[in-house]
Amino acid sequence: MNRAKHIAIIMDGNGRWAELSGKKRVKGHEAGARVVKEITTYCSNNKEIERLTLYAFSTENWKRPRLEVEFLMKLLENYLKNELPVYLDNNVRFEPIGDIRAFSKSLQKTIKDVKDKTAHCDGLVQSLALNYGSQDEMLRAINKIKNYEDDITQEMLGNALDCKHDVDLLIRTGGDHRLSNFLLWQAAYAELFFVDTLWPDFTTDDLEKIIKSYKKIERRFGGLK
Repeated sequence: MNRAKHIAIIMDGNGRWAELSGKKRVKGHEAGARVVKEITTYCSNNKEIERLTLYAFSTENWKRPRLEVEFLMKLLENYLKNELPVYLDNNVRFEPIGDIRAFSKSLQKTIKDVKDKTAHCDGLVQSLALNYGSQDEMLRAINKIKNYEDDITQEMLGNALDCKHDVDLLIRTGGDHRLSNFLLWQAAYAELFFVDTLWPDFTTDDLEKIIKSYKKIERRFGGLK
């Protein structure tokens, strides 16, 4: 039976959820942050799950309205500060991926502090993809190793990426059926699940049902069985 050791989620639908409720888009992001906590706690208690990678802010999200981006930055910083005790209580190690150099010094410090203070945790690894785009990740990886004297191998490139772990199960909420520049290398053989549920309405029961369906899939990785 398959184990979903590494689950990745594109958390889509916060803004639409708020608009459908007659609220400002920022209220959707606040609701989505609460779901992040619930899903992370659930995964930390499921010993089959080793890694949870969540698409929090993409390299393309800078194109959104300035006030929304500013709110997202404040929400992220407050989330990390408030969640540090939760990470520690649940033995969760925080490992961000993406190029955080574009963030404010304050936010960069908060990200580093939470990473450092949870480094000893040996349970679930939660990665937030922050200013992350898979194409950007691969370009940065290539630039790290381009001057090596030997030919670049698949293993060398994989080890130079922000995320060095293959994805088993990739979920996208919100109804769209695309990967949106998320973990393209790591998800080469991931099982993909697209659900219509908007992220703020996504529950641990929804995740559990998807994991049960995933376990029934015969994964061949390009072979016959």
